[in-house]
Amino acid sequence: MQGVIDGVTYEIPNHVAVIMDGNGRWAKKRLMPRGFGHRQGGKALEQACEDIWHLGVKYFTVYAFSTENWKRSVEEVTGIMNILRNYLKTAAERCNRENMRMRVIGDRHVLDEDIQSEIHRVEEATKQNTGLQFTVAINYGGRDEIRRAMASIAKEVEEGKLSSADISDEVIAKHLDTWELPDPDLLIRTSGEERISNFLLWQLAYAEFYFTDVLWPDFDRDCFIDAIKYYNSRDRRYGGVKDAKQSSKK
Repeated sequence: MQGVIDGVTYEIPNHVAVIMDGNGRWAKKRLMPRGFGHRQGGKALEQACEDIWHLGVKYFTVYAFSTENWKRSVEEVTGIMNILRNYLKTAAERCNRENMRMRVIGDRHVLDEDIQSEIHRVEEATKQNTGLQFTVAINYGGRDEIRRAMASIAKEVEEGKLSSADISDEVIAKHLDTWELPDPDLLIRTSGEERISNFLLWQLAYAEFYFTDVLWPDFDRDCFIDAIKYYNSRDRRYGGVKDAKQSSKK
């Protein structure tokens, strides 16, 4: 889909995924505790949802808390979970005001019951919204997601609901947490790291990757525009080869 940004026409990615990295380093640079950085990162996320929708993106998925993040200090994990609690309390009202749908992916069963309940409430309250399709990955890991999908498929085979010969890419995709979503077109990672850290391992097969040194709390509309410009510079062939007619237009 094409869109006009500051008077220039660009191809707008349908689905943007973001690894929001650098909250702790942002706080450290300001001689503040890591929790302060996470709170600022949350504020940046709220603004990002507004910015990216106005830029023409339909689907927006963010990596908020990984299966590996439990290894952090109890103090930091507790702080992140409390930020999540506070966010969820007003999320439904905010999403409905903006016609935004919110989903959560990841294994939520290990989260505290009050958080699980709030996630369910927000998802139900926003499921009819047709604006930005906003997905938050919490206690999410790409390998864990694939493992859970394989276990579900194996159970269906055991029960005779599915034969092993029927297992295709489409069947696997339908058992993933993201079964309702298209695959991301663009992955953004902030803070200078250049790895995907177990995020959307299946879904990112043909995404373009954009890495930036900007720390997440500082990532604003102009940064998103830079990422979209980079996306437009890429030649997306999905494993194919451009024909001569296409190449001659370059």
